[in-house]
Amino acid sequence: MAVIIQKDTKILIQGFTGKMGTFHAEEMIKYGSNVVGGVTPGKGGQKHLDRPVFNTVKDAVQETGATASILFVPPAFAADSAMEAADAGIKTCVAIVDGIPSHDMIRIKRYMRRYSRKEKMTLVGPNCAGIISPGKSMLGIMPGHIYKEGRVGIISRSGTLGYEAAQQLKNLNIGISTSVGIGGDPINGSSFRDIIEKFETDDETDLVLMIGEIGGPQEVAAGEFAKENMKKPIVGYIAGLTAPKGRVMGHAGAIVSAYGESAVEKVELLKECGVTISKNPSVMGETVKEVLDRK
Repeated sequence: MAVIIQKDTKILIQGFTGKMGTFHAEEMIKYGSNVVGGVTPGKGGQKHLDRPVFNTVKDAVQETGATASILFVPPAFAADSAMEAADAGIKTCVAIVDGIPSHDMIRIKRYMRRYSRKEKMTLVGPNCAGIISPGKSMLGIMPGHIYKEGRVGIISRSGTLGYEAAQQLKNLNIGISTSVGIGGDPINGSSFRDIIEKFETDDETDLVLMIGEIGGPQEVAAGEFAKENMKKPIVGYIAGLTAPKGRVMGHAGAIVSAYGESAVEKVELLKECGVTISKNPSVMGETVKEVLDRK
């Protein structure tokens, strides 16, 4: 079983009839994802891409049985859209949108506390590429053709580095079980630790590639969890080895404010946790292959 999404997962597009929602819905449908409809307030009852449009997520879930959604809404409305999805019974929600205010993400995370661990929606993102289980389903904006079906799990803060890793692995004839882009914002719905825990219990994943960057404690927290709880090997790459301390580099989350948050410090701490480190982004695939060959 793939992590998070399966071949038959029923997907809704929130912001279905907008330009971005339409474009990426078409791409997901072409890939084979089971897109069953979408939500655009005020356009309920219409058809779009030969699929029904609903006014609310609740109506859409009741009619289609959807369990996953993806947000293509303006940043100002993203928090309400995510909370609406949670209340409607959506189990997995991907927030592609960039620019969601941090206080809105705090509001979402606080809101989600009302749900038990079993009932709680998995929120991935924001500012992310989404999720793909090659050969099964795509819930995101990635170029699906670069992903080969296989047994390596990928978690990445950077969408483009996730793509680079997928292409390198494909060139080495190594496939991917699931790739999850958790997003580059300082406050996100799912952390590295959240996702590697899912990969540890996935019988279709043999190894996990974790692609992080400077700023924040997430990568080290995941490494510490893995040291105590994971049997599967982890390969890591941390972007930003040459970045000056204290300066924002790239993502909003990539600012170093404490010990263990610079790339150099993260690399050393992850090595102590048993993570095999790729020395630069051009050898991520080769590093994965070396670890797999040793198994």
